[in-house]
Amino acid sequence: MIKFLPILLPILYALLMYRFSVWRTKAMLDAQSTPLQDPAIMAEVRRLAQALELPEIKVQVFEIAPVNGLAAPDGRIFLTRGFVDKHAAGEVTAAELASVIAHELGHVALGHTRRRMIDFTGQNAVFAVLSAVLNRFLPGIGVWIANVIASALAARMSRRDEFEADAYASALLVKAGIGTGPQKTLFAKLGALTGGAGAGMPAWLMSHPKTPDRIAAIAANEEKWGVAASMDVARE
Repeated sequence: MIKFLPILLPILYALLMYRFSVWRTKAMLDAQSTPLQDPAIMAEVRRLAQALELPEIKVQVFEIAPVNGLAAPDGRIFLTRGFVDKHAAGEVTAAELASVIAHELGHVALGHTRRRMIDFTGQNAVFAVLSAVLNRFLPGIGVWIANVIASALAARMSRRDEFEADAYASALLVKAGIGTGPQKTLFAKLGALTGGAGAGMPAWLMSHPKTPDRIAAIAANEEKWGVAASMDVARE
């Protein structure tokens, strides 16, 4: 048992840190969020709820400036105030924000929060083992190499989740009659909306796939499903 402590302790530490992070995130979201009330966005949300045969989908606004959407560990869906303000300014459409909400619903439906806990603990275990092994042969830089490898592994897992959530969103948007057009046009805008976050970072260290790859995956699903993208321009 003792010989496994170098592996078990990082896993236990990762689990505790993950639980603390979940608690802290919930407390922050509770304190800094309000119900989404934008009529145009909520009209799109009701279409998503109807497609899922749900009475309603509750969406909260996280009162921070950065442009983002997120699914909380407890399953709640949030758009940031920055994203909602972009809609008020005419920079994004209600249908495009519906694609964000559909994506976050995908994370919830596919159990990505639970999977990320497993991935996070696994990443720490990989880091602990590699650090111990590499430091024997490469003192001083072994820990750095182990961290790069573990981070690359975590990023790859995160990109997998993003592609899966994109596909879920595409299917839901098609079923709701919104189509995948807004999903693709939003991706095309993301670089400008977020200030080019992640630009210059190696692809294997990025937690989200590259935008062209995401758009190509959506187009591939359209072809596979035999559906045409819809822009729903008339309602904007």
